[in-house]
Amino acid sequence: MRIVMLHLYKIWAALALLSCAVAGQCIAVPPLETYGRLPGFEMAAISPSGDRVAIVGMVGSTRQLIVFGADGTPMSSNPLGDQKVRWIRWADENRILTRISWTIPLGVGFTAAKSELSSVLVFTADASKLWPVFGGKSTITGGVRGFYGIRIIDDHPYGFFGGMSIDGPDPNHQGLTNGRPNLYRVDLDNGDTVKIAERTEQDSYRDWAVGADGKLAAVLDLSGVSGGWRIRSLKAGWVATGKTPTGSIDLSSLGRTADTVLYVVQDDETAEVHWFEQSLAGGPPQEMFSSGAPVDIHVDRATGLLIGYRADGDVPEDHFFDSRRDKIMVATRKAFPGLGVRLVDWNDAFDKIIVQTEGPGDPRTWWKVDIRTGAADPLGAAYPMAENEVGPMRMVRYSAADGLALGGVLTLPPGLPERNLPVVVLLHGGPDSRDYPGFDWWAQAFASRGYAVFQPNFRGSDGFGAAFRRAGWGEWGRKMQTDVSDGLAELAKEGVVDSRRACIVGGSYGGYAALAGVTLQQGLYRCAVSVAGISNLASWRFNAVRESGWKAVVARSIDQGLGPTGDIKQRSPITFADRADAPILLIHGKDDIVVPFSQSTDMAAALKRAGKPVEFVTLAGVDHWLSKSETRLQMLKASVEFVEKHNPPDPAPAAK
Repeated sequence: MRIVMLHLYKIWAALALLSCAVAGQCIAVPPLETYGRLPGFEMAAISPSGDRVAIVGMVGSTRQLIVFGADGTPMSSNPLGDQKVRWIRWADENRILTRISWTIPLGVGFTAAKSELSSVLVFTADASKLWPVFGGKSTITGGVRGFYGIRIIDDHPYGFFGGMSIDGPDPNHQGLTNGRPNLYRVDLDNGDTVKIAERTEQDSYRDWAVGADGKLAAVLDLSGVSGGWRIRSLKAGWVATGKTPTGSIDLSSLGRTADTVLYVVQDDETAEVHWFEQSLAGGPPQEMFSSGAPVDIHVDRATGLLIGYRADGDVPEDHFFDSRRDKIMVATRKAFPGLGVRLVDWNDAFDKIIVQTEGPGDPRTWWKVDIRTGAADPLGAAYPMAENEVGPMRMVRYSAADGLALGGVLTLPPGLPERNLPVVVLLHGGPDSRDYPGFDWWAQAFASRGYAVFQPNFRGSDGFGAAFRRAGWGEWGRKMQTDVSDGLAELAKEGVVDSRRACIVGGSYGGYAALAGVTLQQGLYRCAVSVAGISNLASWRFNAVRESGWKAVVARSIDQGLGPTGDIKQRSPITFADRADAPILLIHGKDDIVVPFSQSTDMAAALKRAGKPVEFVTLAGVDHWLSKSETRLQMLKASVEFVEKHNPPDPAPAAK
């Protein structure tokens, strides 16, 4: 397949090129707003025919959902304001679903103070109609609690959603008697709603798979107490059973055929993740993906059948069971040499696809690829940057002190030599997540200011196999922490960075590790920045279990990674606030429902009592994921300014 690469990267008027004394030329530093605001292009989806494309992006200063017709001209535009948009997808040729979420206080009677609720909005392509699923006078409340696909039945689109109903034994005293959702079929033309499956008990979890015909195909029931689970086929009864004390099972989709389902379960002893295709007629399951757990799976829009997957790796790759589609993806990757290519969406014929590229020189770009002609048309880029404004990134390999093979991402300042650079150690959350050598807005912002940015995938990170993930169990504040400093030492040994000029920064678990880097560890960093980080492991664990509603399963899941709880006080940064040997910046949002705001306020108080330098930035009205532009930019400016203050970058070379 021939794809004509189109050069997106033009020098924006505000970002002129400058001549520099080093390496011939360098560029003006983009303002932090370039990185801190939500991307100018966020997401895209293609219609079943491939003739229409919907995108979420900025038009001037307004964030919009825009629909483009076959000729590439806009059909409609819908302002989104500061909504937290999670995904968009086409239901049929004329309807687009958009999932949004918001944080709400729950009030008296709930164990959790706040919750994140979701809604799905239905847009028509011409913007003539807009309505929310479960809207109007519906007795279904609590937002949308799960999405189970779209099915076209008799040429009519239906969506399948989880939702909680308001009911009770006494019709005069109706109320929310059970927080578990039922499954509903929603007519995507008029909003009519029909319940097709009942919820489970309060201490259990239930999930469903909807058949290609729009009828219920299978049910998963999981006990929140024991972790026992079973899958029931509507045709043959119970077809699979098991037990996972940490609740690590998911009914993912239908299988490769309409008479099978796909489920994934983690072995609690080995950390092995297994994907099984189960016949709805019964019998033993067939294990899938023997070469390793995928990052994601691809499901057919119209039928819900499993058709492909995204294989993990330093540069993940999309694959399909159908040889024609798989060859198309191989050719598409070859057409963008040196870049990561991610499949975003495709039409029913799989002759028009949307892909996203990122990597050296690419600030994350979306393309519409026409397989028939081999042409790739750029839809937009996430960040308004020229190619040479993007800091180069690559994987680095090193060994931990105990010999474990490790790797991380190194992002370098654009145009500067790779030698003796000040460094920001930037840590991912999870901790069962990982960093890839792609465009990371936070890493790029620091790199643009003259820092090498090191993102280590410490033990316990995802994507490196079960043994690597298992190696992190019980190592919070221990080997997971020294994996980070071992990587810093290796980069200093190679001469890339100056380890005496290092700050440690992270969010969520990464925020915990940043605090641990200057309390549990000593003499390594000039400063630490914790964004929504955990400071007190005992209180964080207690809160997470208490608010979950699944106390036994959640406690076991947390303790699997955290390890024995008897010594978590000795692995909590707050315990050693008086040992903090560098200035600390704490940043936290008040609407955080993952890591309580008190984790930072308590740490700030402990540091002040100990007479240690600490600054605290409160983000009002923002969730754990920094989903809004204003607060994301506030966080970025505060963290960059703090690092520049305590670990100044090298002076910019003088212009010729």
